[in-house]
Amino acid sequence: MSVLTQLNVIQVNGLSKTVNTFEGELTILKDISFNVKSGDSVAIVGASGSGKSTLLSLLAGLDIASQGSISLDGALLNELDEEARAALRAEKIGFVFQSFMLVQSLTALENVMLPAELAGQKDAKQQAMELLEKVGLAHRVGHYPSQLSGGEQQRVAIARAFVGKPKILFADEPSANLDSKNGHLIENLLFELNEQNGTTLVLVTHDEILAQKCHQILHIEGGELEKSTTGERANVG
Repeated sequence: MSVLTQLNVIQVNGLSKTVNTFEGELTILKDISFNVKSGDSVAIVGASGSGKSTLLSLLAGLDIASQGSISLDGALLNELDEEARAALRAEKIGFVFQSFMLVQSLTALENVMLPAELAGQKDAKQQAMELLEKVGLAHRVGHYPSQLSGGEQQRVAIARAFVGKPKILFADEPSANLDSKNGHLIENLLFELNEQNGTTLVLVTHDEILAQKCHQILHIEGGELEKSTTGERANVG
């Protein structure tokens, strides 16, 4: 195995996704290839309907490609069954969604603890407390989602995503449902935790300014990878 291969936590080769419709076969993604180095931040940008959210689902193993391969930290997703993909997600992947996806009947602390508890980690509560402190919510640990603002709920969701120290974090329009002030706070928080934990960050966004803050920018147009460019972080350090 080459040094380059070892550094690439995500490897995508010839990825395509087609679905059958009443009008025939529809190609959503076509022949996409790229690599992501461990610890980097990557933005997937494109217009609505370009296929960027489908690409994120494929990368996370939530959907299956029609052609091509995806390797996450050395594991080929197309060689894993649904149970094995779920186990891989539980062990190595975190998620942040634009709709927060918190469990309404659990407190902020319990929401953050949940993935670690499901993974059988004995220090779930300690991890959750530390992460809530990092995102500035140590004073809100006992509050339920309905008692939190949108920005606070998304900070809880980010803390939950980082519990268990995932190798890769996928974020789908993480600041889309927030006002400008809270949106920027959430974005800065993601990059801060990405750098502190060495977690590879892959985010879908329509915001070109946010995309420019990443190491790498993947421009998706009409289901194809139009180009890959470097962002501001590629020139740091």
